[in-house]
Amino acid sequence: MTAHDDGATARTALAQLDAVLAAWVAHLRELTSKDGRVSNELLDRHQVVAFDLAHATAAVEAARESLRFAEGAGPLERALAVSFAGDAVTRVRDLVARDPAACGISEELRQRTVESSEVRAFVAYATSPARADEIVALLEDSPSGPSRGLEEHHVSYAEEFRRFAQNVVAPQAEKIHRHDLLVPKEILDGLRELGCFGLSIPERFGGIQPDEAPDNIGMIVVTEELSRASLAAAGSLITRPEILAKALLKGGTEAQQAYWLPRLASGESMVAVAVTEPDYGSDVAGVKLTATRTEGGWLLDGVKTWCTFGGYADTLMVLARTDPDPKAGHRGLSLFIATKPRFEGHDFEHVQTESDGRAGGRIEGRAIGTIGYRGMHSYECAFERYFVPAENLLGGDGALGKGFYLQMEGFSGGRLQTAARALGVMQAAQETAFSYARDRRIFGKPEIAYQLTRVKLAKMAALVHAARQLTYRAARLVDAHRGQMECSLVKLFSCRAAEWVTREAMQIHGGMGYAEEFAVSRYFVDARVLSIFEGAEEVLALRVIARALLEAEGATT
Repeated sequence: MTAHDDGATARTALAQLDAVLAAWVAHLRELTSKDGRVSNELLDRHQVVAFDLAHATAAVEAARESLRFAEGAGPLERALAVSFAGDAVTRVRDLVARDPAACGISEELRQRTVESSEVRAFVAYATSPARADEIVALLEDSPSGPSRGLEEHHVSYAEEFRRFAQNVVAPQAEKIHRHDLLVPKEILDGLRELGCFGLSIPERFGGIQPDEAPDNIGMIVVTEELSRASLAAAGSLITRPEILAKALLKGGTEAQQAYWLPRLASGESMVAVAVTEPDYGSDVAGVKLTATRTEGGWLLDGVKTWCTFGGYADTLMVLARTDPDPKAGHRGLSLFIATKPRFEGHDFEHVQTESDGRAGGRIEGRAIGTIGYRGMHSYECAFERYFVPAENLLGGDGALGKGFYLQMEGFSGGRLQTAARALGVMQAAQETAFSYARDRRIFGKPEIAYQLTRVKLAKMAALVHAARQLTYRAARLVDAHRGQMECSLVKLFSCRAAEWVTREAMQIHGGMGYAEEFAVSRYFVDARVLSIFEGAEEVLALRVIARALLEAEGATT
């Protein structure tokens, strides 16, 4: 196989996977359909097959997008795309081989597609040590890495926020992580000045997003650069305002949009999201925290957990049950905007006074100790008859019972932004591993001279590049008011990828990778949270991605 035809061969190999995935979907649809609709109960009986289907689909879509981008790019981008295509074929082949019958894949189909001599020859070529050598050589000749394919104004975004991340965030990142400190004022003020909090807010509300069209690529590029320096102390700061802003734009009243969006855009209001509860994580339909009508507003009672930035934030987006009938499920939930003072410690308590609109309400928070993702602190927050004025019911009375849907609009943006956070962490880990492998000597030679190290570095680069192009594709879909499922797909893919990349980057560092003085250890523990928050990967794979694939044809529930 020669360089001029390897892209075409890769696309041909991926086309073979389409037949496999189509048979897989058709078989699972047959197993999970009831009265012409996809049944969650039946889907739960086939969780392993559905979970694997979601991951297989994500790998194929990432490979396809990487190859599409490579068509107009240079040798490095083409080499990375072909390498990852080989890896994607291997992933799907291995998942199917575990239990072909459970996936609905006949032996004849396997032999004709993923086990054919042509596909096997392509995989051997694309994933060979020789190809890894080529990629590493190209990376050494391209210090800035592969092209991202960005427009000029997005390149400016990247350069501006990279300077801020390197000069302001990076020097403080390790201290914040090791001592579990709050994000310092210098970082918050600097990001306010750069307009960071207005990235997803239209210009008419004081943001920097064009009024005529969304620009999620800009948000992703900025998130990547900040997350390279620190996931918790910089890259995640815009997640919560992003979620609330999307919910407001989707269903907020004109008065709410006019009041809150400028405050979010300027960073005047710092946001936390209070959705998860101790007994209900991704299953938000089971939320128990109640909102009860009272004169002039609502009273919140209950407990929320994993409320990141809940101490310092003065604005909380709270999902609460306004319909006490448990049979109402997600249709009995509404969204509220609660306010409180800022606190800088790991514990806080606020008792409302008349200046809050009503005296006596109380909120108490306790920071949860975590192995990584330090800087913003994640709290368990208890609300006791906490007053929220009527005008802070998001969407007004007309949106009663629609909180779940408004929240999901916000979470879709949050998942896309989480994929960008994963990109930043992966990029930092890959660059650190590459640099360390060149400098470290083992048995008289640089570590990068060894075949296994070069294979790892090449795979890292291919994985990061594929994840980035898949993320950009999802962003373009969201800009076109589509892509809800794709946001979950890219979150699933990128966050799992970040775990592998940071793990191998740590391994390349040897014993020093386990030392806190090396940033790679922070990348590793930070990456682990990515597959958990903003939708655990199991829930995304089963209830969002697999379900969407099965519902692509036919009726839905």
